[in-house]
Amino acid sequence: MKQLALLAALMAIPAVAHADTVAERLNDFPTAARADYVFACMVANGQTREMLDRCSCSIDEIAAILSYEDYLAAETVLSMRRVGGERMSFFQSAAMAENIVAELRRAQAEAEVICF
Repeated sequence: MKQLALLAALMAIPAVAHADTVAERLNDFPTAARADYVFACMVANGQTREMLDRCSCSIDEIAAILSYEDYLAAETVLSMRRVGGERMSFFQSAAMAENIVAELRRAQAEAEVICF
């Protein structure tokens, strides 16, 4: 029943507004965030034209799977884990933090299969 209501709601949206929403969803990563990812990927995998293409493909795939908000949350958790210390132990073991990072890892694995 919920699916039917969702379909009806989507059908009521004008085509132009729906296209804008889809475009925004697929391009919600800022350019600087995409560039940071590509630079880090190239450092890890080689600084060649082929790696530029593969790393760019990888962040595009991740962006198609995760929202920028979810990506940023996972990157924050990973960053806090590197800090260490007693105050940061929450980021090491909390179920919420684990789930956030797991979603990023799944997106990265899918991107690796597709792009590499």
